Amino acid sequence: MPKRLGIHETLELHELLTFKNTCLTKSAAMSNLASDAALKDILVQDVSQSEQDIQTLQNLISQQQGETIHE
Repeated sequence: MPKRLGIHETLELHELLTFKNTCLTKSAAMSNLASDAALKDILVQDVSQSEQDIQTLQNLISQQQGETIHE
């Protein structure tokens, strides 16, 4: 990243990360309850995409803090 983000931009990233974590939790819970196969597939895809989005956001935040997040 060529420039450091401002404080408000970093806070926005944290807000997005919190939102995506909430979405991930809800989709994972609902996929276990869904009886319709098509809906279950959509929810499973959403879980997978949310995990990728969370990793991307964590990487952006860690780059701003000058550290790397390891799993």
